[in-house]
Amino acid sequence: MKIKNMFIKTYNKVKNRIKQISVLLYIKTNILFITYVIINLINSWLLRIVTMGNLFSFKAIISDLAFILIIGSFAYLVKPKKQFKILMPLTILMTLICIVNAVYYENYISFASFSLLSTASFLGQMDGSIVTNLINLKHVVLIFPLVILPVVHIILKKKKYYEKVTKIERGKKRFLNTIILGVLTTFLTIALMESSDYSRLKKQWNREYLVERFGIYVYQLNDAIKSTESKFTSLFGYDTAAKTVREFYEEKQKNYVEQKNEYTNIFEGKNVIVIHAESMMTQNMTLSFNGLELTPNLNKLASEGLYFSNFYSQVSVGTSSDTEFTFNTSLLPASTGTVFVNYWDRTYEAIPNLLKQKGYYTASMHANNGSFWNRNVMHETLGYDKFYSKETYDNSNEDEIIGMGLSDKEFFKQSVEKIKKINEENDKFYVTLITLTNHTPWDDEDKYGDYAVDYKYTETDEGANVIEKSLPYMEGTELGRYFKSVHYADSAIGEFISELDNAGLLENTVVVIYGDHDAKIKKSEYRYFYNYDLETGEEYDKDDERYVDVDYYNYELNRKVPFIIWTKNSKDNNVLNKQIDEVMGMYDVMPTLANMLNFDYKYALGHDIFSTSDNIVVFPNGNWLTNKMYYNAQKEEYLQLKDTIVNEDEIEKNKAYANRILEVSDSIVVYDLEAEVPNEEEK
Repeated sequence: MKIKNMFIKTYNKVKNRIKQISVLLYIKTNILFITYVIINLINSWLLRIVTMGNLFSFKAIISDLAFILIIGSFAYLVKPKKQFKILMPLTILMTLICIVNAVYYENYISFASFSLLSTASFLGQMDGSIVTNLINLKHVVLIFPLVILPVVHIILKKKKYYEKVTKIERGKKRFLNTIILGVLTTFLTIALMESSDYSRLKKQWNREYLVERFGIYVYQLNDAIKSTESKFTSLFGYDTAAKTVREFYEEKQKNYVEQKNEYTNIFEGKNVIVIHAESMMTQNMTLSFNGLELTPNLNKLASEGLYFSNFYSQVSVGTSSDTEFTFNTSLLPASTGTVFVNYWDRTYEAIPNLLKQKGYYTASMHANNGSFWNRNVMHETLGYDKFYSKETYDNSNEDEIIGMGLSDKEFFKQSVEKIKKINEENDKFYVTLITLTNHTPWDDEDKYGDYAVDYKYTETDEGANVIEKSLPYMEGTELGRYFKSVHYADSAIGEFISELDNAGLLENTVVVIYGDHDAKIKKSEYRYFYNYDLETGEEYDKDDERYVDVDYYNYELNRKVPFIIWTKNSKDNNVLNKQIDEVMGMYDVMPTLANMLNFDYKYALGHDIFSTSDNIVVFPNGNWLTNKMYYNAQKEEYLQLKDTIVNEDEIEKNKAYANRILEVSDSIVVYDLEAEVPNEEEK
């Protein structure tokens, strides 16, 4: 028995030694490939750390590994000394994917969509500083693969490594083995998937979850595939999408109860002027510096008209263009690409189209290039009779060029003359004005006017002399520059209202003002803003009880934008002079205005805010917000906003509703279903 045990023990030692030698031999003869795998796997892990703070995700690592192995395996089809020429371009590609997504996440709290490539030309029309301001030093760590792989290659080359490996390597066999390993890893990824993961991959709305679950490379591959969807809509999925949309609206019609309220038809026949306020946030209306309000004009208009204090934009990668689309159609942005660029050739039930049926002349005005966000095409699709873009404005005065183009004050001044002419030639009009000055990067401080964002105070010296002092506070910060720009933009709006009044254009006109989206400023800027000690000029420590942590929910809830409906005499009318605190989204605007202006619609996903008491705002990433809670679909958790009992059935109901309207909206946009799906009367 002892001899047998000794034999078995010796056999196992030898077998393990052989295995060890085999593993060592593989490592020694595949140094470049192993380096390629490790550095790109580490880089995807680092990306999750610098974005989501996710230290470890086994599922994402397995998924990324499968991708890296499969695409890298083809390097084995060439001789060892040529493998670098395949592995290096792949590493460059994956490094770029990590860097682009890190920068995008830092500024937009989401991951980049492949479809952004179709809008990359818009960056070219911006000042270079806009792009450079997006980059953070911590992103530099993500370029390390571009250094490591060439260094390893050079060292191996000097040591005559490739000549030695060529004698023993069987490329096709290693290619096959690597492919098999990659496929097995893929199967493991699939085996670890939950039932909801398939739906999330298909819908692509919850990008943060997809990166956390599948890694950045698989996410980007899936997004690239989804981004081509608009090219093949006539070939795949139409019947299913049409059925989904038809059933949704049939059910909605079945449960419809006509609700009239004190705002029904209140503005019928009136002219409408809409101000699309670039990057204007609600928080601005609560701030003052040195006793001076940041937005005195917006505050005055809000105090005199209808002010919606819990109003949220619902943008995706299309930012301003997404807001224009949702504002006018009550549909949500596309899950891939942008409606203005990828789905402009559709039929949309939009406010300009609907008001034209009531005899309105419709026009849009913007002092930027007409091709920016494809507006020159899309505005016609939405139903604007004319789009007044950059070439219709006088841009010759350099003093009136701020940031991306013509200053808001000059834009409004010239626009008043255009509106006067429109008013003279038409019975009723609907005009949208899109502002520009308050667009990032807010660098033209010398043109914003004299508005200090420091902290001024006085002290008395021993001789009883009053000495004026100041602390820098927000001066020199990105958020401080934004505040200065906001004050200018607010001043421009105030002057515009006065010019309209002087021209007699406010007598029969409703003015609608909305912020298109938040400023997308980094959390670190807000942490500095909230935690600045006005006594010492230093920041509060995290342990200080006064410290405000700008966490995920704090940041998201702070992204609300102003929405104001104002008329010249609204301050004297109790119905038109009040604050509405009900939570509201951009897709609720069209139904709300439809009730006030008396026009019909079929496809709106939002609600007339005056006819609902339990509204829900659904965001393109699957998150949703009610008066009671903010639900984070990425992490499947929520923040309770009121001291009410959380009803799990209500949460599940809202989750299902959010997913459903996202699917319905996307189906309408992708498959042009407003033009194709018959309503009950047409059947």
